[in-house]
Amino acid sequence: MIPRQAKPLLLEAASQYPAVTVTGPRQSGKTTLCRATFPKKRYVNLENLDQREFAKDDPRGFLASFPDGAILDEIQRAPDLLSDLQGVLDEKNEPGQFILTGSQQFEVMTAITQSLAGRTAMMKLLPLSQVELLNVGIKLSTDAQILNGFYPRLYGNDQNSTQALGNYLMTYVERDIRLLSAVRDLDLFQRFVRLCAGRVGQLLNLQSLGNDVGISQPTARHWLTLLEASYVVHLLRPWHTKISERQVKTPKLYFYDVGLAAFLLGAEKEGHIANHPLRGNLYENMVVMEALKYRYNLGKRSNLYFWRDAKGNEVDLFVENGPVVSPVEIKSGATIANDYFKSLRFVANKLPAHSGMSALVYDGSEKQMRTDVSVWRTQDVAEMMASLSA
Repeated sequence: MIPRQAKPLLLEAASQYPAVTVTGPRQSGKTTLCRATFPKKRYVNLENLDQREFAKDDPRGFLASFPDGAILDEIQRAPDLLSDLQGVLDEKNEPGQFILTGSQQFEVMTAITQSLAGRTAMMKLLPLSQVELLNVGIKLSTDAQILNGFYPRLYGNDQNSTQALGNYLMTYVERDIRLLSAVRDLDLFQRFVRLCAGRVGQLLNLQSLGNDVGISQPTARHWLTLLEASYVVHLLRPWHTKISERQVKTPKLYFYDVGLAAFLLGAEKEGHIANHPLRGNLYENMVVMEALKYRYNLGKRSNLYFWRDAKGNEVDLFVENGPVVSPVEIKSGATIANDYFKSLRFVANKLPAHSGMSALVYDGSEKQMRTDVSVWRTQDVAEMMASLSA
């Protein structure tokens, strides 16, 4: 097992709350983390039909089977169980009784809000971060990182990433979508997911996306919501400010795992990434997700946005820390060019005086501290985020 940065957060939360709920994509390592952190707790997988039927048919009897608490995996498969769990947590009134995991964020959050508000800490665990890989001596080229992605199962088992990601898509994503909603035409849905990958790092245009797939805009919106709920796609929201009267208010589309996006685009080896016309978009996706992992692994909400005006001026990331906002530009080139700083300097002149330092992430080998911009390498995203928050 590759040690996870979120482990101290999980231990701390379990020492303060009767329950802890860990959500995140399928195969992001939730179960492994929870079982390694609490090896003495009994483990129950609610994907198992017998256990799920027991939990649904006799929730009180099911929970009574675990007087010392348990790890309940994939809690969204038996959401009604949470109503009875509330009584168990209140009666015993001890921290760390139950550890819950879930892979469907909207359904789990709705059930938690209704039944366990104030009784459970919430955590989000995304796939492995670059820091976690580097900590165990795994250092890959940028193209290899984009191709493989960051699902833990791909590391240590010598799996072929193309085959593994194809199995992941069929086994988990498509099955979860069927559980969430009756998608009648699976082939059409698969085309929709592939076309989403073709728009990675771009402004979301549901009308255009629906037209290209051959579905209505409401259907495109519904299917995108399903992908959000299953932790497949992430929508980065625009930062609203008065620096421009005509700012874009449409979100940008990313995938929680860049490897899945690369697979959907047909990449099967590093050379396919290096020569792909969307390599810059995939690189941007990877960097944005590394910034998001940094926040989630500390138990913090996302503070990430982007900015773009109607004239096409754009900054890839706005990192907001209280009243301070720091613009971050992301470039996939290995050599710094003057053009890399153009958008940063444009927007810096329009931001309030109390704004933080601008930053640039690029695929080169040298860190720099310039007068007005800090320059970071691909593997430095977590360090950059820490620096900006300081």
